[in-house]
Amino acid sequence: WLISDNMHHQWLLLAACFWVIFMFMVASKFITLTFKDPDGYGAKQEPLILTAVTEVEEVHVPEEKHWPEEFQPTGKAFSGNLIRQPLVHMERLELLRNVCRDTALKNLSHTAVSKFVLDRIFVCDKYKILFCQTPKVGNTQWKKVLIVLNGAFSSIEEIPENIVHDHEKNGLPRLSSFSDSEIKKRLNLYFKFFIVRDPFERLISAFKDKFVHNPRFEPWYRHEIAPGIIRKYRKNRTETKGLQFEDFVRYLGDPNHRWLDVQFGDHIIHWVTYVELCAPCEITYSVIGHHETLEDDAPYILKAAGIDHLVSYPTIPPGITVYNKTKVERYFSGISKRDIRRLYARFEGDFKLFGYREPDFLLN
Repeated sequence: WLISDNMHHQWLLLAACFWVIFMFMVASKFITLTFKDPDGYGAKQEPLILTAVTEVEEVHVPEEKHWPEEFQPTGKAFSGNLIRQPLVHMERLELLRNVCRDTALKNLSHTAVSKFVLDRIFVCDKYKILFCQTPKVGNTQWKKVLIVLNGAFSSIEEIPENIVHDHEKNGLPRLSSFSDSEIKKRLNLYFKFFIVRDPFERLISAFKDKFVHNPRFEPWYRHEIAPGIIRKYRKNRTETKGLQFEDFVRYLGDPNHRWLDVQFGDHIIHWVTYVELCAPCEITYSVIGHHETLEDDAPYILKAAGIDHLVSYPTIPPGITVYNKTKVERYFSGISKRDIRRLYARFEGDFKLFGYREPDFLLN
């Protein structure tokens, strides 16, 4: 009787152990499914599902927009529960949406999604990425990233400098090269981003790069564009110096600047507004990087696009992205308030959309 009772207790103990082990396995599975890292990228996960943050129809493309019928967005551009943006990126997108809704700024914040805009957007179909080019904010490095992703070169270091901007050889298709239906699909589904910087500092960089140093030897800026601006906007006709920043500012601030822009063609991309380049109120961008915080923004963009394990943004030299207030004030110190105000009036949309303060020297 004692032996039978002992065996009965042993079987009960064994059954209890099995039950505890079974419950532990169920609980572990539940915990794994419940607390799985939402930012983890599985090996079989499609990069496309990373593209997504707010609904296109309700928020980012206001009813008063001027989209061609074939470009009307129908999908979602960002998903929110797949990528949890840091607060700064959420605030940037929210600011953009709010300014886009401001009817008082409509003429400065809205533009048609024309061929000019589509020409600025480079495509990486393999990883479902669209990058809008905004010159003078480090775009060369981003183009190198996309060139590697598209498979033209295996690493950034291998890309010759003369290839980066040669669109016949760098393997970077423009969005304008696709059919209307293919354009619409990519605008709706792909991860989309671009970079901005202080608008006035960007104009200084464009002026220095194209009309002072001209490092890539583009003679048409000095020999064709500069004389055209000088003839129209130089006050002192007896002065024989090359294009001065004051001439450049007067040209950019002229409400009738477009008649010259037409003559200059696509060369104007180095100084036209971000609105004219990328149509940020018409296209729902996933991320907007800032040149001033590029050290943080570049890794975030790579991770948000799901490509941080494939390529890295090139090393940024120390101090190169810091806003140089002294330099900006020095360049504008000899220019009349009237001309500066006219310039600001043209670029006010860029200042407001991306959170840049009106310069102090305009407030004094």
